[in-house]
Amino acid sequence: MEYVDSEAALQEARVLPHKKPVRRKLKLVRYVWFNRYLYLMLVPALVYYLIFHYIPMYGAVVAFKDFSITKGILGSDWAGMKHFEYLFSQDKFWQVIKNTVIISLYRLTFGFPAPIIAALLLNEVRAKVFKQTIQTIIYLPHFISWVILGGILINLLSTDSGIVNNLIKLFGGTPIGFLSDESYFRSTLVFSMIWKEFGWNTIIYMAALAGISPHLYEAAVIDGANRFQRLVHLTIPLIRSTIVLILILRLGGIMEAGFEQIFVLYHPGVYRVSDIIDTYVYRIGLTDGRFSLAAAVGLFKSLINFTLLVLANWLSRKMGEQGVY
Repeated sequence: MEYVDSEAALQEARVLPHKKPVRRKLKLVRYVWFNRYLYLMLVPALVYYLIFHYIPMYGAVVAFKDFSITKGILGSDWAGMKHFEYLFSQDKFWQVIKNTVIISLYRLTFGFPAPIIAALLLNEVRAKVFKQTIQTIIYLPHFISWVILGGILINLLSTDSGIVNNLIKLFGGTPIGFLSDESYFRSTLVFSMIWKEFGWNTIIYMAALAGISPHLYEAAVIDGANRFQRLVHLTIPLIRSTIVLILILRLGGIMEAGFEQIFVLYHPGVYRVSDIIDTYVYRIGLTDGRFSLAAAVGLFKSLINFTLLVLANWLSRKMGEQGVY
């Protein structure tokens, strides 16, 4: 068998250099044609990203112009770095950056482990009906918009007539301004985000857990490993690559603190601790009509996210993981 492989290698080496690229191209064409239906299914996704994600990137040039709706992007005058210089000189801008980072780190610290823990616990449940019931219950909040959930949270946490504060007063306590007190608002944001999304995020980890061979668990049981030992030394290491991949993507979006949730729940009384980049862009861009300034903020945020994504991917590769690319 080794002799046959050696002969094949010699035959490959004797192929003229100018014929090798031709053969590789023909091989690629045959491969694409063989998988043509899979590539055809990929076309709608590619068209979507091209139209809604790549072509709009041209609009980033607005950050370097004094944009006028009547003149359009091409007709507007160039402003250079004027808008960036103005932003960096504003204390409000740095307060917005600080709020965005703090809220995102809260969400990452407390929200990232939640679906992992939930998936590990569900993976240990053997009663199929009970497991499916729990999954359905924790998935449901994901399908409710923040507009509706915002109303629910106001009814629950309002200082005047909220159910939670009514219970606190019933037991002789003082009402807590979960949505009106700056010291509680960020915690309320993070808790409500975890409640809404952690169940849905368990799907990825449940899929990773489903890919683990049952024979590995059987071998661990034979070797005398208890349930906790199987979890620590078998389950978690086998889904580590999935955890690292999701963590990289989350770090790449550290400047995304959840516009819809905050926009629904915040008000001027908590701007100091809740005003993030996205809400700031909304106000100066759509409300005040300062489109160039809003574009400059958005571009700055995208650059930070890109830098963090590349850095996180580099660190994951240094730790021996595959990374995103």
